[in-house]
Amino acid sequence: MHALATIFMIVVALASKSALAAERDVRFIEKAKFPDAPEILVVAEGDFEPKSVGSYSVRVYSGANPDFPVDEYVAGVVRPRAGAIERVQFQDLGRGVPEIIVIIRSAGSGGYLSADAFSYVSKSLKLVASVAGLAKDADPIPALIQEIKK
Repeated sequence: MHALATIFMIVVALASKSALAAERDVRFIEKAKFPDAPEILVVAEGDFEPKSVGSYSVRVYSGANPDFPVDEYVAGVVRPRAGAIERVQFQDLGRGVPEIIVIIRSAGSGGYLSADAFSYVSKSLKLVASVAGLAKDADPIPALIQEIKK
């Protein structure tokens, strides 16, 4: 009976590790180089959080050493999210510099969009606009531009 209990514990441990690995596999994480700058951007959904809700981080690294581009942390923020990150892009929203745009799609049948825009200037990262509740087929960029103009 002792051998059977040991086998059961091993199977449970392996299943837990597999579930954890699967959870990590669906987590959004993306690394990108800033346009016309050496800095590296990393955007990632929170560790061990559900896909449909939680947080995400936006981090900037100096990119000074091409062999180790994310060695030198410069700035970052953590934001709540209601949905899964769909994509990240750089786009000028009328301020003369490209902002970091994080687009999130809500879970469920509505598939509503939200988006956050961040500026990175002088080693400082800050939220400059945020929109939510957009139609699932909407382009969030015009809504972000309108929000900045307010």
